[in-house]
Amino acid sequence: MEPRRRGRPGLDLNTVLERSVELFIERGFDGTSMEDLARHLGITKSAIYHHVPSKDALLGLALDRALAGLEQAALEVRSARLSPIERLEMLVRRSVDVLVAHLPYVTLLLRVRGNSEVERDALARRRRIDRLAAGLVRDAVDAGELRPDVDPAVTARLLFGMVNSLTEWLRPGSSHSADELADAVVAAAFGGLRAA
Repeated sequence: MEPRRRGRPGLDLNTVLERSVELFIERGFDGTSMEDLARHLGITKSAIYHHVPSKDALLGLALDRALAGLEQAALEVRSARLSPIERLEMLVRRSVDVLVAHLPYVTLLLRVRGNSEVERDALARRRRIDRLAAGLVRDAVDAGELRPDVDPAVTARLLFGMVNSLTEWLRPGSSHSADELADAVVAAAFGGLRAA
């Protein structure tokens, strides 16, 4: 749970987080100093430290916004009483929902490379979701729902590479709804994967 402390009036933790993520995306996390953040936010470094103990802690909060949604989607998929391909489609659709709802946070998540403990933890959490996706592909192949010649790990990476590519062009306030985007991804991906 995030702390509910406030800095100067009108600049709560959520605002600090949102605006910091903007700068992390623009300059890169490693290329952004606390001084840069303070200048961008229009507050002192000590006002930032009122909310978080470090820049890494701020990154951790941001990455958790993206990962919590993706992990919740994975949990829902695991417990769904659907066929393997329906569960895989559900994971793709829910991942698009999370991406659209938390676009800046997912964008930042996709840019981390494991340069710190916070980043390595985020990547480990992502890999668990990747393994679930590969397992669903494998189950769908075994059930005869997907072509037998697809490699589960490669196919899962390609599917979620397509989902993740939305961060490259989708902008907040886009005229495309999450459902429309999910329909397009599912149609493009599964049309060529389904068994005849």
